[in-house]
Amino acid sequence: MARRKQAPPPTDETTLRVRNLIALDAAHLMRRLEARRGEMFVLFSRLRSRAPMLETLATRYTSATFHELMHLPAREQSIVDHFYECLDTMRWYFTYTEDMPSTAQQTFSTLHRRLEEAHRKLVATLGPPVSPDGVTVVEGEVLRRADTPEPEAPSKPRRAIKSLP
Repeated sequence: MARRKQAPPPTDETTLRVRNLIALDAAHLMRRLEARRGEMFVLFSRLRSRAPMLETLATRYTSATFHELMHLPAREQSIVDHFYECLDTMRWYFTYTEDMPSTAQQTFSTLHRRLEEAHRKLVATLGPPVSPDGVTVVEGEVLRRADTPEPEAPSKPRRAIKSLP
């Protein structure tokens, strides 16, 4: 009986590339969803077409094979799978829904929250995608600027004391 050819052990470079491609695909998808969110439902309502929603949900991940994905550790594979399973749930809903636009928009909000949470876990695990200029992009929220003094706590108003004659 002939032996199957063993796949070479994953190199760190290969693993980093697979992680980056998945992170890029997920980031592009989330950006498209946010940018087209309102317009998708206007078009769905006006044209009665699911195409704007389904085109927005398109992803390159479906062309990935086990050969590429096997370079990721098992935990990362599970997190990536969970993200794309949430996406698939959304895609399935918009492919076959008979809901009216307002109901579809409410359902989208619920499914989108789940997808956002799965995306946060994916980025926390795989890391953010590498930008074209080689700089790693991170998401952040400004809490306080260093050049702006902190606001003073309001002081208690002083009461005037009347003098007695």
